[in-house]
Amino acid sequence: MPSRRSGEPATASPATVADDRRVLRRLGSVRARATLIIVVVTGAAVTMGAFGLLGLLRASLQEGLEKTAQAQVSNIGALVRLGDVPAQLPAGQAGLFTQVVGPDGRVLASSGTLLPDRSVATSLPREEGTVIRDIPQLSSPDLDRSGPDGPYLLVGRAFPDPGAGGTGATMVTVLVAASLRQVVEATGTVSLALAGGLPVFVALVGALGWLLVGRSLRPVEAIRSEVADITARDLHRRVPEPGTADEVARLARTMNQMLDRLEASANAQRRFVADASHELRSPLAALQASLELVTAHPDAPGSASAVVDALAEAQRLHVLVEDLLSLARAEDRSHAPRQEEVDLDEIVFLEAGRRRPASRPRLDLHRVSGGRVRGDPEQLARAVRNLLDNAQRHAASTVSVELSGDEGSVTLVVGDDGPGVAPEDRERVFEPFARLDEGRDQDAGGSGLGLAITREIVVAHGGTIELGGDGGGARFQVRLPAAPGAST
Repeated sequence: MPSRRSGEPATASPATVADDRRVLRRLGSVRARATLIIVVVTGAAVTMGAFGLLGLLRASLQEGLEKTAQAQVSNIGALVRLGDVPAQLPAGQAGLFTQVVGPDGRVLASSGTLLPDRSVATSLPREEGTVIRDIPQLSSPDLDRSGPDGPYLLVGRAFPDPGAGGTGATMVTVLVAASLRQVVEATGTVSLALAGGLPVFVALVGALGWLLVGRSLRPVEAIRSEVADITARDLHRRVPEPGTADEVARLARTMNQMLDRLEASANAQRRFVADASHELRSPLAALQASLELVTAHPDAPGSASAVVDALAEAQRLHVLVEDLLSLARAEDRSHAPRQEEVDLDEIVFLEAGRRRPASRPRLDLHRVSGGRVRGDPEQLARAVRNLLDNAQRHAASTVSVELSGDEGSVTLVVGDDGPGVAPEDRERVFEPFARLDEGRDQDAGGSGLGLAITREIVVAHGGTIELGGDGGGARFQVRLPAAPGAST
């Protein structure tokens, strides 16, 4: 087996890489990541809490022991001040060892036979005051006698020697050593209990988190599986909505609303294809019949008329195809219309001027004032042209055009004095190939795409279009945002 050179990086085996990838895939799920976060956060919290508990326990036990030792020092100090210190000091609370040490380090009195002639501390306070510190063991040459109860909390205080007249020239020290063995054992027992119990607690929390997260994500999996089975042929299906008010329920409702829109769009697309096929069928059939007649009887008296009819049908097909392309471009929201400042009044006067010589209804432009907007001039001209064409087809004698501007918007109104549109049909007229009963004749009613194209153009320019006319006739009102800085 070839050996790896020194300094070369170790290369993982394919099996190790595959195992790492499987682990990453498992951790890639929301359930695994959420459970991992729960375990990490819980483990960190309980670990910090355990250290805090141990510190608090140790401080509390040591504080109680310190108060007991200070009380013992005060009691023995009172005897020192009276000059009545017995050779055998009272023992006080169990676990305390008391000594009275002279200025030369000689033991004057003690509470037991332990260290009868040696001080428990190697250094003594030289001034009146209290000294508190921890010592590992009593200062005894016999470690077997003094070591097992260590470490110790040593409390010492110097008192003026009454034998020297109480002048403070010499000091007598009272020392109290309190064993910390119980504190160490108590904190050790609690530490072992926490070390054994905390991992079990964290594991239980992790298992509970795994179950709860899985239960919370179960509706998400149901939504995913249902959406995976939905195709273009069964858009009527909906995802299950949980009976809650959380994010998952809102997700399910949003998905169902999206499916509603997709189903409505698919139905509208199918209706559009059917309507377009129906509209194309008639001119194609007429064109085919005219061409067959001319082909079969080129010298017949009606051949010239058939050619004219075929040309008219071809022109009609051309207009219909152009309208279909215009509607497709207007419905395309991926490309915003060209933006430039446009004088809408100039477009109105231009389109009206093209119609006046051959216009049967009279065009009334007296209420047209200035109006500047931003947009594509060609598309806006197409919208105005479609509105004028529609008004001319249905007007009895007059087509009125109004253009005005107010704060932030420009309003264009195109009305006629025709029969008008019933309120229940005022939204349907904007659908492709929509013709009302009075306008079923294709020569008079057009292809039925003009108003649909107009609405798409207006919406693409950030405007609105509405159909009114309660006072008789039809009134199409278009409202577009005014160009920035345009005066009204």
